Amino acid sequence: MSHQGIFGGKRIVLGVTGGIAAYKAATVCSRLVQAGALVDVVMTEAAQKFISQLTFQALTHRPIYTDMFHIPGGENIPHIVLADSADLLLIAPATANTIGKVANGLADNLLSAIALATPAPKLMAPAMETDMWRHPATQRNVATLKGWGIEVIGPAAGRLASGAMGEGRLVEPDEIVAAAQIILARQGDLAGRTVVVTAGGTREAIDPVRFVSNHSSGKMGYAVAEAARDRGAQVTLITSANLPAPFGMAVVRVDSAQEMLDAVLTATDQATALIMAAAVADFRPLTVAEQKIKKRGDTEGLVLELVRNPDILAEVAARKATGTGPDITVGFAAETHDLLANAHEKLKRKRLDLIVANDVTATDAGFAVDTNRVTLLGTDGSIEETPLMTKREVAETILDRVARFLTDS
Repeated sequence: MSHQGIFGGKRIVLGVTGGIAAYKAATVCSRLVQAGALVDVVMTEAAQKFISQLTFQALTHRPIYTDMFHIPGGENIPHIVLADSADLLLIAPATANTIGKVANGLADNLLSAIALATPAPKLMAPAMETDMWRHPATQRNVATLKGWGIEVIGPAAGRLASGAMGEGRLVEPDEIVAAAQIILARQGDLAGRTVVVTAGGTREAIDPVRFVSNHSSGKMGYAVAEAARDRGAQVTLITSANLPAPFGMAVVRVDSAQEMLDAVLTATDQATALIMAAAVADFRPLTVAEQKIKKRGDTEGLVLELVRNPDILAEVAARKATGTGPDITVGFAAETHDLLANAHEKLKRKRLDLIVANDVTATDAGFAVDTNRVTLLGTDGSIEETPLMTKREVAETILDRVARFLTDS
């Protein structure tokens, strides 16, 4: 799969309707264009009262469509051309008026005509005042759209243009783009697969306020989870990292290695793949103090007795041997020396299909940075070294291998 991402070369018709939230559509448009999509913006007459055509033309470098009856020289009828070429119809914001038109089969402007004419998947992001959203007519119309398979995201609750607080805000542009990614990803090479990803460094309690941990930020695991989602997988992210929950996946929050083990065993019962990007602590304190350990004047130091944590990958391997658990298991080896030797030993000992090894002493790769340089070792004896890449690019490289495993199996 191209590292350009799910939007690369996709044709998206962005419908903008007449509400104050139309200004956020410019951010949605910009995000889509930056991600590689070809965006054709269709504006209703009311939308042009809130934001200009020039804004979208500057963002897309493409003509802006507003009139169903304007046919540029040498072109076909716009609502037919746009309807046939679209990979996705996205309407954001979607007013109560436009929702009602589409739900009732009306086609009296260019956008509603495209909505009826296109076989492409559709995503609507409603935005309106609370009472309009809650009105039985709007709720009936939204239910009709959902019944037809049209995706509806939002609205969110918060401060509205009127100054009132309530439900009816357009969801944030990043959420809209993520929802569009998920729809397009249904044709991805991991569509229909279930992928479990772990992220972050586990925290082993010493007392109620202190813990033993490591420098893992969770960024690599989150990149893998988001890349798997964007390739069509149903993703469960098991994380100890204090990062925002990614859109469009199940997120399980854990702290300790034992909690992560329990979550992994539950999530991987029927999983296609487990990708263990978390840095799980090998040891934990033998006992956890019930109260905060106080520093005393005559105390020179503190001695902690540590015991081994459960080995999550070993537990998964044992279950795979009995016919349960994931089909494919990918591990990570964060090393400070003898990178390949240590990674190869871990690959065999933990009965992995693939291991991702990286030297965490490098300042531009590994923990807490946005780039990584890894070596992938497979059970078939293959060794693949990557150059310095973003963690998202590394994630795509890992998932390329996972997809090949699934194709070959």
